[in-house]
Amino acid sequence: MRFKIGSPYPFIAAVSGAVMLFVLVYATIARHIARAGNTDRQAFDAIIVLGTPADGDGNPTPQMLDRVGEAVREYDRGIAPRIILSGSAAHNRFVEADVMARIAESQGVPPSMIFEDTQAKDTIQNACNSAQIMKNHGWNSAEVVTSPFHLQRASMIFSKMPIQWRSHAAPNNLTPGYYSRTAGLIEIVKTARYLVWARWVERCAV
Repeated sequence: MRFKIGSPYPFIAAVSGAVMLFVLVYATIARHIARAGNTDRQAFDAIIVLGTPADGDGNPTPQMLDRVGEAVREYDRGIAPRIILSGSAAHNRFVEADVMARIAESQGVPPSMIFEDTQAKDTIQNACNSAQIMKNHGWNSAEVVTSPFHLQRASMIFSKMPIQWRSHAAPNNLTPGYYSRTAGLIEIVKTARYLVWARWVERCAV
């Protein structure tokens, strides 16, 4: 495409590129300074596990097994007496919370200690819906378990919730090669989207 002399399009393109670069740099910095919690407490009312898709046959993926497995280990350590599993059928027809609940039960967590949010379609809704479950039960504190690459954005989102919380990374035991430069770039883009758009549009009314 050729631009005529005096055309505003090159200027517009340059400004747009500069704005996009600024937003991505802003998101990168925000991720690095994101707080990992707002409390020093060592025990909580609940452990929240953020959802990730099951595979196309409804089986847990390695990433899902890593997250739930770490939550169960924290439960067994006495970090909290119950687990909240959050995630809908956001990426296929299988409800993430249901699949995660089966994993937790198979690893010894009593069904009565498992609470499901089957409606959340993204991380903001994970946080909002889990905070609402906690409010409904009179719980005030939670440890939030998710994958390392997801931890910073999740922490930024949970910092807006009216609860005491601490983030906790699930070790990549089954997904040691999952975190790549591509995954990192995607998280930066998602963080940028959260900062400039989603946090205003998807406000939580807990």
